[in-house]
Amino acid sequence: MITPGIFKANDIRGATEGRDPAWDAEGAYAIGAALVDVLELTDAENALVVGRDMRLSSPQLSAAFIRGVTSRGADVTDIGLASTDELWFASGSLNLPGAMFTASHNPGTDNGIKFCLAGAKPIAPQQLTAIKDRVLGSAEPAGPAPVCAGTVTERDLLPAYASYLHSLVDLSEIRRLLVVADAGNGMAGHTLPAVFDKINVELIGLYTDPDGTFPNHAPNPLEPQNLLDAQQAVRDYRADLALVFDGDADRCFLIDERGEVVNPSAITAMIASAELRREPGATIVCNKITSRTVAEVVQEAGGRTVITRVGHTFVKAAMAQHGAIFGGEHSAHYYFRDFWGADTGMLAALHVLATAGGTEQPLSELVARFSRYVASGEINTAVADQQQVMRRVAQALDGRGEQDWVDGLTVNGPDWWVNVRPSNTEPLLRLNVEAKTTEQMAALRDETLGLIRSS
Repeated sequence: MITPGIFKANDIRGATEGRDPAWDAEGAYAIGAALVDVLELTDAENALVVGRDMRLSSPQLSAAFIRGVTSRGADVTDIGLASTDELWFASGSLNLPGAMFTASHNPGTDNGIKFCLAGAKPIAPQQLTAIKDRVLGSAEPAGPAPVCAGTVTERDLLPAYASYLHSLVDLSEIRRLLVVADAGNGMAGHTLPAVFDKINVELIGLYTDPDGTFPNHAPNPLEPQNLLDAQQAVRDYRADLALVFDGDADRCFLIDERGEVVNPSAITAMIASAELRREPGATIVCNKITSRTVAEVVQEAGGRTVITRVGHTFVKAAMAQHGAIFGGEHSAHYYFRDFWGADTGMLAALHVLATAGGTEQPLSELVARFSRYVASGEINTAVADQQQVMRRVAQALDGRGEQDWVDGLTVNGPDWWVNVRPSNTEPLLRLNVEAKTTEQMAALRDETLGLIRSS
């Protein structure tokens, strides 16, 4: 069983349990077979690396998917339980296409698949569409089954993944740090012990047992209520900082020693600054709604900034096109050239530990120079006609700032900006505002919301 709605802009995601499941093992089998045909694996690498998260449906779905892959004659390297960035590592180090079974921060009743090409390169949207068409029967049928089925090899890459991360960041001389790590019962609980084994850190783990039912809080650190436990733990233990990972551990949020959440744009600017000291003049990528602070810091450090649309497909493409050393998004996705241009929350965490551990300053003081503006946060509004509403906002703000349509509508003022962009999957408009002062931000936010929500 499979429904068209599980095919999203960049991956596959949908309910596997409950009253109205969107796909099942039979559907996973069909996706595996279709992937081989669309990517022409038997004519190219002839192999695929597959990982899965701790969701209750992941073992069954990934096993069915693997059977679909091998039925078309391609081989599979099965790395078992893994974080998404461990799957990117596997794809990069083995130079194989990959498939990761995870629904990231979605509820435990959902599951999905994230794909990549060899070298952890993003799958093209048209390739995902071709898989969808083949699975749903609207494409030409595949050729006859191969004479020989593919083989499956199980391989544990967790030690190699941890070792590779340590080769990218020098943590040998950091001071002793007390760090809270909230894995949210997700895959960070699987990778943290291997990565932190030889670091000068005392680790206080929260919810580190992988559990696909997420018994403690939802695996989405973008929602403030899911950060509360880590914030309280920092205060209770007087820790130096906290790391909060999402369900598949490709994102990491930071909390400072006061228990305050650090804006991911500030982390982007901090890591960019460190990377530019290592490689002066390098290129940094960020998206349209990342803080203006990032571009200012990059310019001050002698680097170059490339601005792209929101979303990992666009950031990864820009990273590759411009040979960027690092990229960051407001959603706490951090991308590294030396990690095949892919996003990894764990490597970002190690960079923060290296910076924090190399000084006696608390994290709040370290990020203060990277927090120059006040942000509204993302505000979503359901609208019937996204384009019409954006044109209304553009007309109302005409003459007050430079406008562009790179990713929805952006209006850039001298010390502020407003971005209104449509959701790819829902009839929503997403509003983000940034300004120099809280009062200025609030005024722009309220004015734009009034324009969006007026009938």
